[in-house]
Amino acid sequence: MAELIAVAMSGGVDSSVVAALLKRDGHNIAGLTMQLWNQRRLPEVATDSGTGRCCSLDDVYDARRVAEHVGVPYYVVNLERQFEKNVVEPFVEEYLAGRTPVPCTLCNTFIKFDQFLELADSVGAHSIATGHYARVSRNPETGRYEMRTAIDGSKDQTYFLWGLTQEQLSRTMFPLGEMTKPEVRALAEEFNLPVAKKHESYEICFVPNGDYAAFMDAYLRDKGVEPEVTEGRVVDAEGKELGRHAGAHHFTVGQRKGLGIAAKEPLYVIATDSVSQTVTVGSNDDLLRTGLVARDIRWLSWPGLPAPARVRVRIRNRHIPAWATLTPLS
Repeated sequence: MAELIAVAMSGGVDSSVVAALLKRDGHNIAGLTMQLWNQRRLPEVATDSGTGRCCSLDDVYDARRVAEHVGVPYYVVNLERQFEKNVVEPFVEEYLAGRTPVPCTLCNTFIKFDQFLELADSVGAHSIATGHYARVSRNPETGRYEMRTAIDGSKDQTYFLWGLTQEQLSRTMFPLGEMTKPEVRALAEEFNLPVAKKHESYEICFVPNGDYAAFMDAYLRDKGVEPEVTEGRVVDAEGKELGRHAGAHHFTVGQRKGLGIAAKEPLYVIATDSVSQTVTVGSNDDLLRTGLVARDIRWLSWPGLPAPARVRVRIRNRHIPAWATLTPLS
C-alpha cells in the first residue's frame, strides 16, 4: 500500500480540496481534525451561533462530511489542553505586557505542525498535508528545506509559518502553494465538495467576536483571577493628555480606529506602556522606525547568520517586504 499521508482537515474549503486532490491522485490518506478550543467555555464572549473557525462543532461536522464524500478514514483529536498552554495563555500574557501577539503563528509552530506530526506518527503517516498557501523546496546545494511564498500573493501564508523546523518542512506538503484561490474554489465545485461555497473566515478562532480585551477579562475570570481595574492616559508624542482609557491592553501599536479621540488628522497608537497604563498616539509618520531588534529567530534557508546580510523584511502579514540589513547581535 502507498505511504499514508495525514491531511489536516479544518472543515474549510482549502483543506477539503487538499484531501480531494490527494485522493484523486492516488495517494493513501487519512483526515484528522484538531479540536482546539471549546467555544462554549466563555459564553459571555461567544457569538450568537457559538461557533468559530478551526475548532467549532460546525467545522468538525463539515470536515467529517468532506471525508465521507471523498472516501477517506477520518479522526478527531482533542488538543484543547495543548492549545490553551501554547497559544491562549501566551496570547493573554503578551497583550497584558503591552505587546501584540500573533496567535496563528504560535498555533502553527506548537500545534498544527509539532503536535500534528506526533498524531501523524501515531496513525503510521510519514507525511502531512495542509491547506496553507505556501511552497517548500529542497536546495540541492545546501541540502536544506526552504519555504517559498505561494503563487497567489493575496493568499500567501508564509508569514505565519516562520516557526517550522527543517524536520517539519521535510515531512510537510502544501498542495495549494502553486494555485490561486479562484482555482481552488473551482476545484471544490468540480469535486462537488459539501463546503464548496463556504465563506472565508479571518477572525482568531478563540475570539470569534473580535473583542480581545473582553476575551482576556472573561478568560482570567474563568481561571479564577479577577482582572485588574485599569485606566490611564492617552497622550500625544509630547506627553500632552488627550483623553482617558480603560486599559492599555485595549490598544495595539498601529491601531487607528476606536481611540475615542476627536482630531483633525488621523491618529494612530504609536506606543503602549502596561506599567504606567499610558497610550501614546501620533501621526502616521510617528509610527515609522528605521530598525528593530528581532528575537526567537528560526533559520530556514541558512544554518545561521555569521555576518550581516541584505534581506527583505516583513513585519506583519500584509506588509510589503522592505529592504533591510540583518545584523547578528551577541
